[in-house]
Amino acid sequence: VLDAAALARRDRELAALAGAAAREARLTDAGVVLGPLEALPDKPSERAHALRTVCAALSGVPLFTYGSQGWDPAWAARTPVTLTVTTAAPEQQVARWRYALETAADANGEDTAPVDFDALARSVAAHRLDSGQLRRAAEAAMRTAALAGRPVGTDDLRAAVRAQNGAGLARLARRVEPGVGWDDLVLPPKTLRGLRELAVRARHRDQVLGRWGMRPGGGRGRGVIALFGGESGTGKTMSAEVVAADLGMDLYVVDLSTVVDKYIGETEKNLERIFTEASAVNAVLLFDEADAIFGKRSEVKDARDRHANIESAYLLQRMESFDGIAVLTTNLRANLDEAFTRRLDVVADFPVPDAAQRLALWERCLGDRLPRAGDLDLAFCADRFELAGGSIRSCAVTAAYLSAESGAPLAMRDVVTAVAQEYRKLGRLVLEAEFGPYLAQVSGP
Repeated sequence: VLDAAALARRDRELAALAGAAAREARLTDAGVVLGPLEALPDKPSERAHALRTVCAALSGVPLFTYGSQGWDPAWAARTPVTLTVTTAAPEQQVARWRYALETAADANGEDTAPVDFDALARSVAAHRLDSGQLRRAAEAAMRTAALAGRPVGTDDLRAAVRAQNGAGLARLARRVEPGVGWDDLVLPPKTLRGLRELAVRARHRDQVLGRWGMRPGGGRGRGVIALFGGESGTGKTMSAEVVAADLGMDLYVVDLSTVVDKYIGETEKNLERIFTEASAVNAVLLFDEADAIFGKRSEVKDARDRHANIESAYLLQRMESFDGIAVLTTNLRANLDEAFTRRLDVVADFPVPDAAQRLALWERCLGDRLPRAGDLDLAFCADRFELAGGSIRSCAVTAAYLSAESGAPLAMRDVVTAVAQEYRKLGRLVLEAEFGPYLAQVSGP
């Protein structure tokens, strides 16, 4: 087996290494495996030179290459026979997981009777892992459960699957390990239905788009693309985290405003690195501030306009061919290009919460472990202070600190002081019309 990545690092010794592999193969009547092809040098001329050198040295020896890229006729004098390996069907994935779990249990000497391996296998069947990753995940889950002295469970297996994700994407995006669930969301029913639909599409995409052939043409991948639109603090990122938790995946957050580069071509390179790394992990990819790139394309008046339009067109094409799960967020949905919105699978709007939802958010954010004083009036807070969920969370945390400092249960003075501080951060005026009789209790500047 020739490691293409190792060969790329030792290009001066390429002919000698390939010759040594050829001699060994002829002496043992064996073939040679080379791959992955995408690990060879990026420049077309260098890649072609490397493959010609290897093929010349291995003349007469069976050569098997593999990779995610198609074969270029310029790489060698002879064109190989191409075999396409398709993604395993859902039932095949379940069978692979069941076998790996049973094998790992036998190796650990565990009693398999109390464990429903079929249910465990189905809980992670949507994850895309190669044979080695799948085996390692099953073994890690078994060891984790054994150390805890209990049968292996879904959480053990999902954590082991997430551990198989490479570190490449973590260098390009912020990794979030989901810690929230559906019960933590306070959203309108219509928005919740959109989130549930996203989870369903992500869970069954291989079956619907692959096995049943429902994928549209035009080179589209098997990915699921969603747009979350709404003002800051309305729960877009948290909702993506909930969907990731439901799927047993990590969430990777990419701030598109930091990806955009003033130099021509650099933005596309940054995006390509992100998509390439994302295709190798089981995760939900969240692109924050999508309008930084997906703004409406403008009439070309200068080089800057042409460059911006090229970036938008590239990202449109790359999103279509993406095989993963991506969520894009925007505060300005009206500014998005119509060509982009037509390609979305799910659109969820996140409105500013009404008074009833704000009351639920106050209760949820304060929790039941924080001691409360008798004068605490959350209904007043929900009715008077028109804040988004993120701001309410910030107010709740600030009020808790004020309560801790005073050594007394959380009182109304702590809450209104926290709200006043939040108002000042948002550039809003602290008015008696909103704070009413509690304005006098606001402390600080």
